[in-house]
Amino acid sequence: MIERIWSGKSWFYILLLPFSWLYGAITLLRRFAYQKGWLASWEASVPVVIVGNLTAGGNGKTPVVIWLVEQLIQQGFKPGVVSRGYGGKSDHYPLLLTSDTSPSMAGDEPVLIYHRTGAPVAVAPNRRDAVKALLAQYELDVIITDDGLQHYALQRDYEIVVIDGQRRFGNGWWLPAGPMRERAGRLNSVDAIIVNGGVSQGNEISMVLEGDIAVNLKTGEKKPVQQIKKAVAIAGIGHPPRFFNSLHEKGIELITTKAFSDHSDYSAQELQDLTPDLEPLIMTEKDAVKCQHFAQDNWWYLPVSAELNSQSVLKQVSNLIYGSKKTCI
Repeated sequence: MIERIWSGKSWFYILLLPFSWLYGAITLLRRFAYQKGWLASWEASVPVVIVGNLTAGGNGKTPVVIWLVEQLIQQGFKPGVVSRGYGGKSDHYPLLLTSDTSPSMAGDEPVLIYHRTGAPVAVAPNRRDAVKALLAQYELDVIITDDGLQHYALQRDYEIVVIDGQRRFGNGWWLPAGPMRERAGRLNSVDAIIVNGGVSQGNEISMVLEGDIAVNLKTGEKKPVQQIKKAVAIAGIGHPPRFFNSLHEKGIELITTKAFSDHSDYSAQELQDLTPDLEPLIMTEKDAVKCQHFAQDNWWYLPVSAELNSQSVLKQVSNLIYGSKKTCI
């Protein structure tokens, strides 16, 4: 229902407009207060790069974070990552991730980033605390924040906005009548705009998510995903149809699909019930980090990586690190 409202296919959004106006007024006043210095923001000792979005729901920002961290590491830099850790609950913050940190503690996306990149990752509701914890523990050149475009309590040196190229901005209204956290005019002040799928416009950078090798959750076996041929698919991400469509485009016959809410917690039984005859079950890598400890032999996940049609973001961030007086290198 909410997808229909946000996409402009339902007129029920009109009933929610008063709440959207309130949300928008608070958002604008809050940003104005930070710009004027009425609310204090904190500046880190190294450059801070924000990877965020203007809309609620999955746009593909976490793959962009992973891509940027991996590219910077290849260039010899030492990046660290901070996140709010949405969906996780720790008994203390800031939380520095280790190989034993579970998604229930840190959230699924930080755990995914940590295992994919090997970079230091910290989570905290106040990202300043996470940055301080990383800098106290590691010698870093740059901090990458997974989300946090609207977290103005942390000063930033470079802003990247990721847009879903298919859904873009929906009906254009603020939450809850529409998907917008900030209005589209905010794009005029960011440093880079990356479009995930769809058609890029103007100065936007096109991105696709590519992945053809499926990994077995229990054994670690890898094989071309097309060899699975027929499967049950699940996804607990911001926009599950994107994942299901990608499998269909790879020629996989989907017996059934099951969309879960973003950051959903899974139980072994509910997933086992989806494959009574032990059909292959395929999921996203983000889902897999939460299912690893009760994985079954017929469960697979599909890692994806961001591929951009331009290296301008990487060049600009690299130059920022080289040229910053704050850098530790």
